[in-house]
Amino acid sequence: MTMLRDPSVKYSAFPQVPLSNREWPGRVTTKAPIWLSTDMRDGNQALIDPMDAEKKARFFDLLVRIGLKEIEVGFPSAGATEFDFISGLVKSGRIPDDVTPQVLTQSRADLIRTSFDSLAGAKTAIVHVYNAVAPAWRKIVFGMDQADIKQIAIDGAKQLRDNAARLPQTNWRFQYSPECFSTTEIDFSIEVCAAVMDILQPTTDNPIILNLPATVEAATPNIYADQIEYFGKNLPGRDKAIISLHTHNDRGTGVAAAELGLLAGADRVEGCLFGNGERTGNTCLVTIALNMYTQGVDPQLDFSNIDEVIQTVEYCNRLPVHPRHPYGGELVYTAFSGSHQDAIKKGFAARERQNDERWEVPYLPIDPADLGRSYEAVIRVNSQSGKGGVAWVLEQDKGLKLPKKMQASFSHVVQALADETSRELGAEDIWGAFDHAYLVTEGKRFQLVDWSESHAGTDRIFAGKLTIDGTPRSVSGRGNGLMSSVIAALAESGGPIMDIVDYSEHAIGQGSNVQAAAYVECRTADGKSLFGCGLDTDVATASVRAILSAGNGA
Repeated sequence: MTMLRDPSVKYSAFPQVPLSNREWPGRVTTKAPIWLSTDMRDGNQALIDPMDAEKKARFFDLLVRIGLKEIEVGFPSAGATEFDFISGLVKSGRIPDDVTPQVLTQSRADLIRTSFDSLAGAKTAIVHVYNAVAPAWRKIVFGMDQADIKQIAIDGAKQLRDNAARLPQTNWRFQYSPECFSTTEIDFSIEVCAAVMDILQPTTDNPIILNLPATVEAATPNIYADQIEYFGKNLPGRDKAIISLHTHNDRGTGVAAAELGLLAGADRVEGCLFGNGERTGNTCLVTIALNMYTQGVDPQLDFSNIDEVIQTVEYCNRLPVHPRHPYGGELVYTAFSGSHQDAIKKGFAARERQNDERWEVPYLPIDPADLGRSYEAVIRVNSQSGKGGVAWVLEQDKGLKLPKKMQASFSHVVQALADETSRELGAEDIWGAFDHAYLVTEGKRFQLVDWSESHAGTDRIFAGKLTIDGTPRSVSGRGNGLMSSVIAALAESGGPIMDIVDYSEHAIGQGSNVQAAAYVECRTADGKSLFGCGLDTDVATASVRAILSAGNGA
């Protein structure tokens, strides 16, 4: 089998929704929806090895900790393991008063009864009934017509009503899903949902949840948004219903479909942390929530320690979070490209000068620190990196703030090392290269042993004890400043003849043990630029070491 040259003989374009005067394209999200995690049910049933009770309990505690108020805890009619876990969750008092557990069941009397029994004793609980309503399911799976499918939904609604009356100590809430909503005739979905509402008689104070799944994502997100807006505008008693979204990711746009569905009037989103779920997964709650956050909207979910969330999810699901997954992936805040690194570095420098908290750093739509990430991994160095990235690593790791020209010069050293090793260079690699190029004196021509300074009129005289080419020597030089006198001493001792082009210094750290870093750019008689760096607790000694470092570069 090969791909068809004319796929239209096998596949059809998805039909448009008959929606005139659509309003959702002009709307903006201004508040968080009601969130429901389906990790413990939809996500769990999609795992090769479903979670055991210990993992489910750990996952439940995580969901509570990050702020989920509605959690689908399982499918109790699937078997004793599921039933016992859910029942135990209720009886143990593990469910906080402000958290509502939800269970899912097919629209069958015995399964619905079992589902209610699993939550008996809960303060508040949601029982979620579904049946597939799409044409392909009616024709191929069930061999039923629309009337038969509608009757299944009606019968399920009656079971919800009667079982709630059987167990009045719990505040029961009801949810109905016309499964495969997105591939069903939209007017038929409305007809079925209206019939369910006629049985359950929801009110504005006690609304029904109508969940509209893109069980299989089959169209672009704008089509799903049209379906949601059409549904909301044409549903009888819209004010008595919470419209919920449950998007899947078959086309890779589950997050976008949910976001546009919210603009189209939905009130609630179901999904999994990091998008786990059948086939290509459910929509990712983390992504949607943090997308809102970057637009200034409080998602009412707390991902301040996103690495802890990832560790728990990976442990419970035995699935890795992809390194490029939005917001959570290991590499999503990392730049290897030289131009990206330079822009990010300048963005952080600009933040140090600004007077407000407004976030505006190129290539970073969110501050990694808000999610508990450090800035150390924002820039990483390989053969694609540039001077800005190298300078960033040195600044973050060692506190060195290299002048621009020195950044460019040292980047060639790092580039050569990256090409030679054919791998990413860590902070230790970069520091080792810098140390060898500018700081280590062993084996190099000029080594400082001791020095002193005196004055003669307006001149300053440098008197130093150096090791030159392995031989201890006393040297001296006269100049109008300390550094010029060091340069004169080198020249008189057979060293390079240099002029100072640029000098800068700064402190590293704070307190009594603060260290000084001095940087110098010199130019030789033949026009060659030499760079040097000196580190010392005494700033004058640091500047002397910088001159000798440049001399060694000759």
